[in-house]
Amino acid sequence: MNSLGFVKIAWFGKHFGEEPPLVCRKACSEQRRGAGTIFFTGCNLRCVYCQNYQISQENIGENYSVDELTKIMLKLQKDGALNVDLVSPTIWAGQIILAVIKAKKQGLNIPIIWNSNAYEDAGLIKKLKGLVDIYLPDFKYGDDNLALKYSGIKNYIKKAKEAIKEMFLQVGNLKLSKDGVAKKGIIIRHLILPGHLESSFRAMDFIKEIDKNIHISLMSQYEPVYKAKDFSEINRRLTSEELKKIYNYQLELGLENGWIQEAKSHSVFLPDFTKKDPFK
Repeated sequence: MNSLGFVKIAWFGKHFGEEPPLVCRKACSEQRRGAGTIFFTGCNLRCVYCQNYQISQENIGENYSVDELTKIMLKLQKDGALNVDLVSPTIWAGQIILAVIKAKKQGLNIPIIWNSNAYEDAGLIKKLKGLVDIYLPDFKYGDDNLALKYSGIKNYIKKAKEAIKEMFLQVGNLKLSKDGVAKKGIIIRHLILPGHLESSFRAMDFIKEIDKNIHISLMSQYEPVYKAKDFSEINRRLTSEELKKIYNYQLELGLENGWIQEAKSHSVFLPDFTKKDPFK
């Protein structure tokens, strides 16, 4: 965990690339749409295929004090964001906790989203109880060997399982407002890696162990960027057949809530953080 003096942020603003209940494109007014997303610099994983490698591993970003982070959260609310979406927050947890507490005292009342890779101590998640409304973990691997090979970490499954179980214990399944906006709960993401369907099958098995009503965001946006070219088996895009197999397995397990990305979504979700607006 970093010093409590500052956080490093690559970009913040209203973002529309998250799951439908987090952005509310259609049912909400023009003003009250979009996630209030804050992309933090740095990460506790070293994924060779990271789509945000510019900020997770190349350190693009600027330093902000805790008070400045508090002001950012309040500005996102003022600008009509539906939530404060904290992307890759784990290594900055101490500062974020302080900022959220301060912001809430100053009138922040939209949901806080903890948007992470799930490789977190359950003890840290316990500290977030009452501060975080929506957990958005990406349960990345059902195979520890792949986690070590592609992300440089050990014991991913055990650590992620314990963290996600604590998340679910705190907030339960997804709860929506009348217009379909997420207010509380958990959404579990899973990015499918090409050629490693067994890992995805095991990830689905674990999710079923928690609760069959959990909302799953099945992501097909994998793109062989950054260092993926050095690993021939993942140096390609996901096929529609692979996506279909994972989705069918998910349904066979009775996991019917959530969303599935179209197979052609890979390039749409590639930001460029060297630009003022990375998503244009």
